[in-house]
Amino acid sequence: MDFFTYLGGNYNDLLEQTLEHALIVLVSVAIGSVIGLALGVLTYRRPRQRTLVLSVTGVFLTIPSLALFSVMVSILGLGTQPVIIALTMYSLLPIVRNTVTGLLGVDQAVVESAQGMGMGRWQRLRRIELPLAWPVILTGIRVSTMVLVGIAAIGAIVNGGGLGQDIFAALARVGSPAALNLALGAFFAIILLGAVLDALFLLLSRATTSRGIR
Repeated sequence: MDFFTYLGGNYNDLLEQTLEHALIVLVSVAIGSVIGLALGVLTYRRPRQRTLVLSVTGVFLTIPSLALFSVMVSILGLGTQPVIIALTMYSLLPIVRNTVTGLLGVDQAVVESAQGMGMGRWQRLRRIELPLAWPVILTGIRVSTMVLVGIAAIGAIVNGGGLGQDIFAALARVGSPAALNLALGAFFAIILLGAVLDALFLLLSRATTSRGIR
């Protein structure tokens, strides 16, 4: 079967899987952003704790995805829940690292001026440091999202849904024309989804970053 004929006949299924894939990624990134931002804020001025958090979240990225999904399934069972938890773990390092880097990169003269005006620590953090560090933090979230778009496909092996379903279906039919079409459809959909999400992050960056620090 011609690939474009295949796309025409399976467009709705492919779109549904793409939306499901996007939802899994975005939920994981949202959870990871909350946790990663909190860890970064709590440890950026504490070298020992900061090193520990960065080391632990770095170790998460070294765990093979199949092994981590297997561990999560043994605890939570099959479905999207273990996939989301595993993806959240994978998302943490870039977010924590960029949160720490962004906050430490804020000009101390600005922070001291705010302190001189009577602002408390949390006031300075909320009104001065986080807004100035935001472009760097958002870059970390963006990087995590791009990483998860690819890893999420493997989650289909534990019934996690998304575009990995067609990839594993193709592996089960290796050698047939259907296998190639299934694999190519998922392949191009993942690339397109990554490009769309990346473009959305660029728009979000422009919308949420003040002109003075772009």
